[in-house]
Amino acid sequence: MSTPDPDTTKPNRTRRTGLYVLGAVVLLGGIGYFLYWLLDARFYESTDDAYVNGDVVQITSEVPGTVLALHIDDTQTVKAGQPLLELDPADAQIAEANAEADLARAVRQVRGLFHQEDELRAQIEQRQQALRTAESDLKRRSDLLSDGAISGEELAHARDAVTTARAGLTASRDQLGQTTAQIEGTHIATHPQVLAAATAVRNAALALHRTGLIASVSGVVAKRSVQVGQRVAAGTPLLAVVPLDDVWIDANFKEGQLSRMRMGQPVTVHADVYGSGIDYHGHLAGIAAGSGNAFALLPAQNASGNWIKIVQRVPVRIVLDEKELKDHPLRVGLSANVRVDVRSSGPLPATPVRNTPQPKVDSLGGDPAVEARINDIIAQNAGRALTADLSSRP
Repeated sequence: MSTPDPDTTKPNRTRRTGLYVLGAVVLLGGIGYFLYWLLDARFYESTDDAYVNGDVVQITSEVPGTVLALHIDDTQTVKAGQPLLELDPADAQIAEANAEADLARAVRQVRGLFHQEDELRAQIEQRQQALRTAESDLKRRSDLLSDGAISGEELAHARDAVTTARAGLTASRDQLGQTTAQIEGTHIATHPQVLAAATAVRNAALALHRTGLIASVSGVVAKRSVQVGQRVAAGTPLLAVVPLDDVWIDANFKEGQLSRMRMGQPVTVHADVYGSGIDYHGHLAGIAAGSGNAFALLPAQNASGNWIKIVQRVPVRIVLDEKELKDHPLRVGLSANVRVDVRSSGPLPATPVRNTPQPKVDSLGGDPAVEARINDIIAQNAGRALTADLSSRP
């Protein structure tokens, strides 16, 4: 019986030992991963398909004009209420002066209507007296006609005088009715013509106010597309302000990861700009109503042609801690890694939830200076008759 060749047996033993070691490493790795999944990974859902998002507040001109001054530039931080740019106010100032003149004219016209009413009432009394006199003359002449003291022609003239007086009285009453219909239930300050003219003054003042554009929110200037001397039309986007203290994360999770996601679950975020050394903490604020493909301009039509299933991703909104955002600001569009703790349960949300309310657009409504100017114009053109009217206004 032949003995094994030592030169052949040694490599076989080495190969076998290597396979045992490799198998042991694979087994230990599998056990380690199983323990990791059992103790930690199964309680979390993560994705690196996540991006920083936020409001982009557009600054547009509500009136046409030429840009006279520009106080900001891209990347500059601005505060709410800070002036951004100025338009040429000349046209708006002329329009305001015309509106104030129209208000003064309207007050004087209405004032004339009130005086006309008094004049017509006096005229009616005068014509009533004239009618009574004519009727008395007619009666007296009718009695004299039977005695032959007057002619028939004179009696006819008396009848014509009564008819003329009665027609004049009727015309005066109609004129009084027309005038009364225009001013009934009002006084000078509350007459529709005066109110309409006052509204025009407010509109002109608002247009003048809008020639100076201010920041409605605090943030960073972006997308500036306007230059000094440029003529802009109403509604033209001039620049944008991004409030970086209120950004959020839009994470796109696979549809199979959504089954255990609920509103309010804690989330840990790492932004690529800071690396894994900076942790952001937040909570799941909402799950979008559909996948990104469902709201695409040209959604997929899977009912025709060859179909291949593609796993869809659904946007999930994550609200971050405000203090951490203040310490480490983020920019819109940056990439992030998101890890959601799915151990807590709750109802599946239908819509996302905002962290803060939308900014309020600036307006001039009820400016005390404008209202005082309107009252001054009315008082200056209404005469003494307005003193009691203005004191009775709320």
